[in-house]
Amino acid sequence: MSKKILMVLTSHDKLGDTDHKTGFWVEEFAAPYYVFKDAGFDITLASPLGGQPPIDPTSQLSDFETDATKRYDQDEVVKKELANTVVLSSVNESDYDSVFYPGGHGPLWDLAYNADSIKLIESFLAANKPVGAVCHASAVLLDIKDASGEFVIKGKAVAGFTNSEEDAVQLTDIVPFLVEDELIKRGADYQKVDDFAAFAVQDGLIISGQNPASSELVAEKLVTHLNA
Repeated sequence: MSKKILMVLTSHDKLGDTDHKTGFWVEEFAAPYYVFKDAGFDITLASPLGGQPPIDPTSQLSDFETDATKRYDQDEVVKKELANTVVLSSVNESDYDSVFYPGGHGPLWDLAYNADSIKLIESFLAANKPVGAVCHASAVLLDIKDASGEFVIKGKAVAGFTNSEEDAVQLTDIVPFLVEDELIKRGADYQKVDDFAAFAVQDGLIISGQNPASSELVAEKLVTHLNA
């Protein structure tokens, strides 16, 4: 039986009060998607609103091209899947072996405090199933609690987009909160390396990565965990 993995994307397309668009970051979706696909996993795509999730237009610039994004650009099958994501509230943990959240700035507005997402992640962890997130999507871990009501990430090694990386992309004053700050506030053992270098960390069932360059590493750790 092939493993079944759920990938949850943002439905949010507006960068704060600016006229700029946001959404999910192509590399952070494409690289993990192909790691899972090439590992023989069944992949289901979901988003809060269902249908086509917004793509951050900046992530489609040539500066951010990778082998995975080039493969995505030529892949009409995955584009059709993306156009038809299922509504997040309709999915059940029992149907999957794991869940993965790609980043982009969108999740800061809709997935970080989404009740359906929180309930879903809590049910995955309670069922001893791993949860992966990368970059800004590490924010989905902020309000996850265990059976005793403690924040799950308290004392756990977690990575996510750094304050200095947010500063480098000049969005510190636009985002609703800084991922690094909020993870630390919840008691996480926040870990990072140099800005925009690849870094992923696993602590038990939680696997997280720092930035777009880290997305493949997170997916590989998730595959290794599921195949162990």
